[in-house]
Amino acid sequence: MDDNFPLSLSYDDVLLVPQRTAVHSRKQTDVSSRLSRHLRLQIPIVSANMDTVTESTMAIAMARAGGIGIIHRFLPVDGQAAEVRRVKRAENFVIDRPYACRPDDSIATAIDRMQEDDVGTLMVVDAAGKLVGLLGTRDVQFIRDRARPVASAMRPRAQLVVGPPEIDMAGASQVFAEQKIDKLPLVDAGDRLVGLITARDLLRIGENPRAAKDKRGRLLVGAAIGVLGDYMARAAALIEQDVDVLVIDIAHGHSDQVITVAGEVKARWPRIELIAGNVATAEGTRDLIAAGVDAVKVGVGPGSACTTRIVAGAGVGQFTAVRECAAAARAQEIPLIADGGIKAPGDLTKALAAGASTVMIGGMLAGTDESPGRPLTRHGRRYKRYRGMASLAATVDRRKRERLDPGADDEWISDVVPEGVEALVAYRGSVAEVLTQLVGGLRSGMSYCGAFTLAELQQKARFTRITAAGLRESHPHDVELE
Repeated sequence: MDDNFPLSLSYDDVLLVPQRTAVHSRKQTDVSSRLSRHLRLQIPIVSANMDTVTESTMAIAMARAGGIGIIHRFLPVDGQAAEVRRVKRAENFVIDRPYACRPDDSIATAIDRMQEDDVGTLMVVDAAGKLVGLLGTRDVQFIRDRARPVASAMRPRAQLVVGPPEIDMAGASQVFAEQKIDKLPLVDAGDRLVGLITARDLLRIGENPRAAKDKRGRLLVGAAIGVLGDYMARAAALIEQDVDVLVIDIAHGHSDQVITVAGEVKARWPRIELIAGNVATAEGTRDLIAAGVDAVKVGVGPGSACTTRIVAGAGVGQFTAVRECAAAARAQEIPLIADGGIKAPGDLTKALAAGASTVMIGGMLAGTDESPGRPLTRHGRRYKRYRGMASLAATVDRRKRERLDPGADDEWISDVVPEGVEALVAYRGSVAEVLTQLVGGLRSGMSYCGAFTLAELQQKARFTRITAAGLRESHPHDVELE
């Protein structure tokens, strides 16, 4: 047994030491940072891959704000892939795979397709892929005989304004203004449909100038996979939908399983950005980097809905874990994601100053409008449901889905030992409001350290330990709060 007991600190155990600063305004600070080896975000915040935090609605909001959302894996493979697809189609200059139907499809079939894909328009193409018309909800809403073919209700090709595949944003904007249309199909020399531009997408591009986007102008999105069962099929389906980053996510990421899966994924898809975790030591960080990952996720037990440290007795204080893992990752120039333990904007600043490139947040975002589920009211206050992904219900759901023998009995359920809780979190309004507070606090923290960039924050940061009395002193005290 090792008789050396190093100190393990949380964010509440330390403060940043104020320093001389040349930062005159928080607007002077640059909060952009790397998420992984080749992906960069405009704000260093990632929404957690938890089923009460991140699905497509949250991921869209995160990317529009400059961050990224990681779609959780507690969905069927096709369901998770559909969530990624919604994000990638939510905002882009050119939709390269427009939803379409055939002219001989029934109107009922077309309507079902619109509802399934949550769109109001379908391109109509023939068997050769040539554009023959356009069908919108307005074209079918008063038709009672829905067995009729699409061709009888669509707007025919002769009535459509189309553009060439090489059209740029300025040219498209001019066409929309002159023709007063809201959809511009793109066709090649053979009149085959090759893309679609919508007026709504053009407007959104201007509304979100700092959005996190890929090279084709689509919002960034990530998705999680596990290490058992369908993980390779899941990864394939997500990559088919152009997911930007995969996250191998299990509670104890410093394991042979994660290392094996990382190798399998990278061998099959060497260009996919791959994040793995969670770890809490320098050794774990180095082993995952050696396995080929593009970023490492750090945090064992700091989450607000996690009980791993109580149930298993294992973990490392998050501040200490981030500092030690960051030192190992820095030597390999691999970004670090600090996952868990963020209760206030100051914790975000401390995590980044300690060496993290980005921070993953769950509980603070679970209460927003964009998280899955509806608000509920208890004793006059509004809440949303939130659960750790190692809670009893989440663990049972996951094991049922990953079981290799679906016909076996369920006696194993009685042996589940949860390492998370199911709870309520206060309703917080829109995610944009929460992110404004987090990023605003980060910018203030950078100014106190005299840092214009996050790299400079990590170079200049000096920490001081505080006592329990110091923590109490840090909060409002000796006043009656209104």
